[in-house]
Amino acid sequence: MDRLDAMRLFLRVAELGSFSAVALQTGVARSVVTRQIAALETHLGVKLMARSTRRLALTSAGAAYLEKCRVILNLVEAAEADVAEERLTPRGNIRISLPLSFGLKRLAPLLLDFSQRHPDVSLDMDYSDRRINLIEEGIDLAIRITRRLEPGDVARKIGTGRMLLVAAPDYLARHGRPQHPAELAHHECLGYTNAGSTMPWQFMINGQLEGFPLRSRINANNGEVLTEAAAQGLGITLQPDFIVASFLAAGRVEAILADFPVPELGIYAMLPSNRHVPHRVRVLMDTLAAALVAP
Repeated sequence: MDRLDAMRLFLRVAELGSFSAVALQTGVARSVVTRQIAALETHLGVKLMARSTRRLALTSAGAAYLEKCRVILNLVEAAEADVAEERLTPRGNIRISLPLSFGLKRLAPLLLDFSQRHPDVSLDMDYSDRRINLIEEGIDLAIRITRRLEPGDVARKIGTGRMLLVAAPDYLARHGRPQHPAELAHHECLGYTNAGSTMPWQFMINGQLEGFPLRSRINANNGEVLTEAAAQGLGITLQPDFIVASFLAAGRVEAILADFPVPELGIYAMLPSNRHVPHRVRVLMDTLAAALVAP
């Protein structure tokens, strides 16, 4: 293993905090990872990591070496990317994390088309609504749909999505059509759960954003399920336009309270904060942004 490979391995172990996790992610034996780090420590003449039964911890020398490794490896990646850009041929592997419904409905066709046009790029796609740690899971690019970013997020906005409040014609005929968000307290609402909790729905009222608590008997962490429940007359749900569009087109649900807009969602390309963005990833981001930009 050359010096740069050793630095990359050390960086991965430091980020994941476990020899076993690195072995699982890289597909090599744990004993090999352990020997390589031990060989690096022998070469440097210092202890880089303190081992415990639970987790690895960097020594002061290890922390200082880690920062220098990041700088060096970022410079190497940048230099290699510059050469690749000169060839104008994206190549290499991209591990991408995608939200489930939006990923299947809107992004999958774009990604398959991208793969057709760039045969030297391989795609490893993970469809899930869970919020992941890009560095720990070795993800090059994640697409997230959210109203707000977290501190420290490295992101590029590549699109927007509207939120629509919908209910089935049959439900509205039986329970009445609400004329104001405050009336939702007297209706069955179908709530989207995030990390086990259901958030109040927010609407713009006279130029101010106001939240309204829900009375929900059915909750789920999947918008397709909730929209289907609404279509079957079980209540009212608030979902992104890309989920409810086909239900609206089929007449299974109707949009309500259109005079009280809901804050739009941002569609973001999230990047790991610890590395140079490869040319192939930038090309993919540009492709998705061009396809998702609002007309």
